[in-house]
Amino acid sequence: MPRLSVVLIVKNEEQVLASCLEKLLWADEIIVLDSGSTDKTLDIAKQFTSHVYVDTDWQGFGVQRQRAQSRATGEWILMVDADEHVTDELRQEIQQVVREDDQDKVYEIPRLAWCFGGYIRHSGWYPGYTLRLYPNKVARYGDQRVHEKLEYPKSVRVERLAGDLIHYTYWDLNQYLTKSTRYASEWAEQHYLAGKKASLLNGVSHGVYCFLRMYILRAGFLDGKRGFLLALLSTFSTFAKYADLWVRWQLQTKE
Repeated sequence: MPRLSVVLIVKNEEQVLASCLEKLLWADEIIVLDSGSTDKTLDIAKQFTSHVYVDTDWQGFGVQRQRAQSRATGEWILMVDADEHVTDELRQEIQQVVREDDQDKVYEIPRLAWCFGGYIRHSGWYPGYTLRLYPNKVARYGDQRVHEKLEYPKSVRVERLAGDLIHYTYWDLNQYLTKSTRYASEWAEQHYLAGKKASLLNGVSHGVYCFLRMYILRAGFLDGKRGFLLALLSTFSTFAKYADLWVRWQLQTKE
């Protein structure tokens, strides 16, 4: 029988890691790669798997996922984040895919976000298909620091599963601001190293478009007050990443 390796990259995930791993004990192997946690993340991970590793040479999400996958021995990879839960329906579909072992396919999974106390079914977030299930020797993530993408040969077919991957995205505003700040910094660093520039006007225009797209075009208003809050916060986060990139170039000019 082909084997499934569930792979996670983590850092300071003590609040969510145990509940995530409890949903994954059916897998043949669980790989956890930590990038330098200062809380109880490592201790929690070791309660569920002996395959726990640490690599603090952070070069972005893409490279870290590559490193984690390189430690997996299963024929199939399921890439999961610590704040996600695999539902029973999704588990059954994944097990069927692994049994069939078609190495010419990769699979998108619908992701349902839980945010600020409720599920988000509009705003462009759902079904939010994400490529997470794939043959170990066929695909891997690229080198992007943020918004990393799975890379695979053009001959490989992409298919979709039906079971949801529940994403416990944000439970309070502080967590949102912390996470969005990190993503903005990674995005700005990636674009700065590539020699790309931005203006504050770029940040404003992209931010306004983000709000209109989420709240109006993608029916965020149907998510009620949560949808409105998310659209506003996403507007700020979009502006912040362009502002971060602009500031980096200003500091270089000063030098």
